[in-house]
Amino acid sequence: MSKSKINVGLLGMGTVGRGVYRILKDNRAGIEQKVGAPVDIKKILVRDPDKDRGLELEQGLLTTEAGDIINNPDIDIVVEVLGGINPALEYSLRALKQGKSLVTANKDMIAAHGKELFQAAGENGCDLFFEASVAGGIPIIRPLKECLAANRIRQVIGIVNGTTNYMLTRMSKEGLTFDEALAQAQALGYAEADPTADVAGHDAARKMAIIASIAFNTRVSLEQVFLEGITRITTEDIKYAAELNYVVKLLGIAKESDDGIEVRVHPALLPEDHPLAPVDDVYNAIHVSGDAVGDVMFFGRGAGELPTASAVVGDVMSAARYKLRDVSGMSSCTCYGEKYVKPMGLTSTKYYIRLNVADRPGVLASIAFVFGNNDVSLASVIQKHTTGQAAEIVLVTHRVLEKNLQDALRIIKELSTVNEVSNVIRVED
Repeated sequence: MSKSKINVGLLGMGTVGRGVYRILKDNRAGIEQKVGAPVDIKKILVRDPDKDRGLELEQGLLTTEAGDIINNPDIDIVVEVLGGINPALEYSLRALKQGKSLVTANKDMIAAHGKELFQAAGENGCDLFFEASVAGGIPIIRPLKECLAANRIRQVIGIVNGTTNYMLTRMSKEGLTFDEALAQAQALGYAEADPTADVAGHDAARKMAIIASIAFNTRVSLEQVFLEGITRITTEDIKYAAELNYVVKLLGIAKESDDGIEVRVHPALLPEDHPLAPVDDVYNAIHVSGDAVGDVMFFGRGAGELPTASAVVGDVMSAARYKLRDVSGMSSCTCYGEKYVKPMGLTSTKYYIRLNVADRPGVLASIAFVFGNNDVSLASVIQKHTTGQAAEIVLVTHRVLEKNLQDALRIIKELSTVNEVSNVIRVED
């Protein structure tokens, strides 16, 4: 049966929910023209209907009962912007089982329960869209699933967390310490009071699990993503990187080769001429390499009320077009393969290593001997800050296996002439 109007139920009225409401209201005429019918919000689930949200809302629009949306036969599309796993997952599954298409910005839920959600959508003849779950307003899910679908994707590498990118930018450009940069990010609202999800890399890891699953057509779980945050990055590391013509970024990296795929999140030194190197502050960017298209890059604001809401409403419009034409399953899961995900020890890259050692003859030779015995080849060595008793040495390796490097470092840490392995940062060329 053809429809003359599409009704939307909104689960949540926080930052993104307000943005969704504003865009659907302010751009209503243009959206109707592009979709082919009006798209209106019918109900909004909130905890406190009396809270001042800075919006003029119609009487009766708000509800505190999820069932008023999920069980309402007049509602065609449910938009979930609650965040977290519970009760978002419960509500989302219930909506799909009622045959309602689901649009979500929830990276936690998609990364952990994407398979379950797609199964529910397929079994009940409806669609699941989640463009906003990865990079806010930057389109990446649909390009990977549709525009670049003819390619074999070789690599996706990106800056997918604005908070850490802002902090590293301030550490680089203003010489701030980690704690100073974090305090500034929190004061500006870029970082939460508890910043762990950002600075420890968990946010980026969830996004990369989603991206890798789509790029390589195989399900990658969050547990398979190697994770390391930026908490050990210092101004010294950033200065040394600059001397070597690199910048430091928190990167999400997904690669496929003949022996499997690798998915990792960690700080990395990037060459100053890399396309991602000038991406600063809260901006995100994702660089994709395909066998047919070559290299393409997506850049923009990865978070915020309106950028994220832009991606949500774009998905709502796609879902609405399908509803109008009475077709479904157009957003089906593309994770049809079962590819081997390599453990971190079997990945290879270059490394930056900063050591504090005794300042006496033969120290560097003993360190080089250990590296050589473990098949770690050194590309360059810089000695800094000699005090007569201690010296700081910065090493950059050629491309080596992670396992070999870690084996060498375990031995080096035990050398009497080595005071400390101050930091180890991967280098991505």
